[in-house]
Amino acid sequence: MLTSARRALAVVGVAALAATTPTWTAGPASAATSPPAAVSVADYYAGTEGLTGLPLKNKLNDIVSTQSVLTYDQVWDALRRTDEDPANPNNVIELYTGRSTPKTNNGGDVDNWNREHVWAKSHGDFGTTPGPGTDLHHLRPTDVTVNADRGNLDFDNGGTQNDEAPGNYADGDSWEPRDAVKGDVARMILYMAVRYDGDDGAPDLEVNDQVNNGSAPYHGRVSVLVAWSAQDPPDAFEQRRNETVYAIQGNRNPFVDRPEWVEAIF
Repeated sequence: MLTSARRALAVVGVAALAATTPTWTAGPASAATSPPAAVSVADYYAGTEGLTGLPLKNKLNDIVSTQSVLTYDQVWDALRRTDEDPANPNNVIELYTGRSTPKTNNGGDVDNWNREHVWAKSHGDFGTTPGPGTDLHHLRPTDVTVNADRGNLDFDNGGTQNDEAPGNYADGDSWEPRDAVKGDVARMILYMAVRYDGDDGAPDLEVNDQVNNGSAPYHGRVSVLVAWSAQDPPDAFEQRRNETVYAIQGNRNPFVDRPEWVEAIF
């Protein structure tokens, strides 16, 4: 479990982003501090050696819960950095379509990109609250229409192919992303299940092996997510994204750094 010192989230304005003060804090013990100084990946995960299962999950929660918290407005500029197209620095890559689209093409109109909560924000009903609602490790640029099609569906295999995002499938209770990001989606969901355990005023998010989770703080289907993570290991884009998120909000996705931990915990 977390110590009181590590429970405190660093609620700060983030460099290179708009200086707006977040309204969500980690409870009365919170203190405004700067993000931790960059350390090696090995040092970042110190104390995890030999752990598996719940002890490893709890230790990782302790580690990744030290972070800076963004506001929802700050997420726009953050995504322009985290999801930048390596072949065109003026664009971002949309998660489900894979399209490269101008960074300035954000908004709520058809063919704009917006901020997709990969852990559907209704699963736990945290909305866009700073903290789980603004955590860059599960927020991605997504075509507005495709985002609406995905809605708050759980993840599973099967369904009808999406017209605007070929390779993605949906039925009445689940969404299957394209093969190239199946592992990315899995590792984002599993990160959220480790990071948010009911402390700091945030909901206790957990994965289960169900669909139709609705507003409960659960996301499924975990057996499929574990398989997707093995099928689609972290690539250069996902690894680079993890480093950029670390530079912005000061914590890492352990399943990008150590994908073998997926099966060690789940």
